[in-house]
Amino acid sequence: MLVVVAVAVGFITVWMWRDSNTNWRAHGNSAYNAGVTLYYALQNGTAPAEGMSLTLLPTVDQTHAKAGSFRQISGTPIAPRITIVPISADAANQISGAAVSMVILSPDLTYGIADLPRRDGQSAAETMGEISRKMATFCSASFVIVKMGDAKWVSVDGTEYWGCNAAPPDRRILAALLAIIGVGSLMTIALNLPSTFLAFAGQLRDRRRVGGPMRYDAEGPQELQEIVAAVNGYLEIERDQLASRAAVLSGVSHDLGTPATRLRLRAALIEDIELRRKFETDIDSMTGIIESVLTYTHAEMDAEHPRKLSLSSLIDAVVANYQDVGRPVKFRRAKDVIVQGGQSIFMSRQGYGVVSNDRDIVIIGRPISLERAITNLVENALKYGRRATVSLEADAQTATICIEDEGSESSAKEIEGLLAPFQRGENTKTIDGHGLGLTIVATIAKLHGGELTFEDTSAGVTARLTIQRN
Repeated sequence: MLVVVAVAVGFITVWMWRDSNTNWRAHGNSAYNAGVTLYYALQNGTAPAEGMSLTLLPTVDQTHAKAGSFRQISGTPIAPRITIVPISADAANQISGAAVSMVILSPDLTYGIADLPRRDGQSAAETMGEISRKMATFCSASFVIVKMGDAKWVSVDGTEYWGCNAAPPDRRILAALLAIIGVGSLMTIALNLPSTFLAFAGQLRDRRRVGGPMRYDAEGPQELQEIVAAVNGYLEIERDQLASRAAVLSGVSHDLGTPATRLRLRAALIEDIELRRKFETDIDSMTGIIESVLTYTHAEMDAEHPRKLSLSSLIDAVVANYQDVGRPVKFRRAKDVIVQGGQSIFMSRQGYGVVSNDRDIVIIGRPISLERAITNLVENALKYGRRATVSLEADAQTATICIEDEGSESSAKEIEGLLAPFQRGENTKTIDGHGLGLTIVATIAKLHGGELTFEDTSAGVTARLTIQRN
């Protein structure tokens, strides 16, 4: 359809342009012939061209014209612009020809005669024809008087050649506008095609972070509709697979609950304390692994919808829960940020401003998932260090939750290698865990458009959970 529209617009534009050029060329040639005929009418007393009339000026106007007072001639426009055109006689025809004086009084323009077409051997009749063509080119209600040699002045009524009504309709401007509108529309549509693909790519990229729709509408060109249909099919298969995986794990967890309870009761009857402890530890490890896998699967399914929440209040609540049970966890307020100002023409030194970090940080996120992520990081800090310090940093785009442990023997590089599922360090054999805590936190960070990183500090290791605020 775009190709058909482009061809149609181009055909109409070219036709209008060529038709206007042809009509104006014919109009100019007609005026040229009338000018040539006018010269011979003045020279030989023959009749002028059809539609053109010659009238001898009255005696009073003859006096004004002879004195050069052309504005005082009766019938002239009010405050006219005067163009005086001298036409020399033919050099080879001095006997029958004479110089022609032509005065054009126009209400709105002065005719430029310097750019008239000239050639060697051009006759006076041809020169008058070119003047007549030029007058026909510009639409003006001109008053024209002319005389040849010492003859009297005559007024020339050439309205049918020089008047505005005689000019053919000029569609060239309309054709140019049509071409500009057509080309602009086609270019806009063509340039908007990549934007539709980029917009869909952006929606798909941010789908998990912002809680995208279950399906996407197929809008735009046919190619994009096919891509959207394929993506919808893939998302549906992915959701079914995750749902099936969660259903299987939930069933296994439920089915293991009953025998695990029986094993726990039977283990209580074992008189050997050391053997009973080992049984209970194995049972707890088995149920813990199932619960960790379920938690990771639920995070992958992205079942929780994002909403507006106060990240500061969420961290306060998590830290308060640990402090209530006497765990060494504290919330350290971030330092104020000093922003350097720009230079001013009124001051020789730069100013500065202070942005307080003691403020409520509001984000769009998943509160349950974020609480689980913060809890996992705090638990890791307490397991591998003596205490945990939580702080919050934020700018206009991101918010970063920092959990700093104290006394950890692992380095940041070693911990980053444990983000894959079921990976545990060599120094964790005596510490409870199943190797999914950091994997769950990293997954939650990706759901919020961020990442989980670690850095070494003088006291231990700091985990930095960065998320997008919007």
